[in-house]
Amino acid sequence: MTVRLAHICRHPIKAYGREMLASVRLSAGEGLPFDREWAIAHEAARLTPGWNPCMNFTRGAKAPALMAVTARLDEPARQVTLAHPTAGEITVAPDKPADQARLVAWADPLIPAGRARPAAVVRGGVAMTDSDFPSVSVLSLASLADLSARMGLDLSIHRWRANLWLEGAAPWAEWGWIGQRFRLGDAVLEVVERITRCTATTVDPETGVVVGNTLAALETGYGHQDFGVYARVIEGGEIALGQDWRAA
Repeated sequence: MTVRLAHICRHPIKAYGREMLASVRLSAGEGLPFDREWAIAHEAARLTPGWNPCMNFTRGAKAPALMAVTARLDEPARQVTLAHPTAGEITVAPDKPADQARLVAWADPLIPAGRARPAAVVRGGVAMTDSDFPSVSVLSLASLADLSARMGLDLSIHRWRANLWLEGAAPWAEWGWIGQRFRLGDAVLEVVERITRCTATTVDPETGVVVGNTLAALETGYGHQDFGVYARVIEGGEIALGQDWRAA
């Protein structure tokens, strides 16, 4: 059975939008370039230098409307354009203080009342992934189809905010990849661990409204709330849609 790369996705500002790519160059020991490069800390955050846990940031698990944001990154200019069905569109350079203030103001109406307010745009120098090591998330379209059928709901790939989506594997084959290395294009990745999911996955990413209890479906159907795996980049190189995922 041939397993191939079907989608590449990055999220320049953690929890604020997704962007589809045709190809990207991975580097050893790093996440997907510009994935979770920035994040928006809330007013109750307790930040330390470098990587910080997701509890410090505004995110879809606490603010479902954020799941409907899309993104477009201008890499040379380090500018991000965000769009939302109700908040409209904004283009910011997240490294610039004036634009940081504009972004926080744009984000505030998307955060529910009673939640800690967005307060500051931060950049840790490492990807602000939900893993405490630089990771690339790898998910299976076959597993998504299996879960969708169980729920009677066509689940979007964007519920899961993944980096790499593979097609052609058997459903849930990824659980057997832990500890193994795979070649994808010019890169080699090592699968490290399963990803335990949060309530952000219960949100329809087209509308930002909760539709379908993915966590309950995972628990009752499979006895856990895991979906997808985290991988480390062992050897860097160019990857592109359509390339094979094979044992290294």
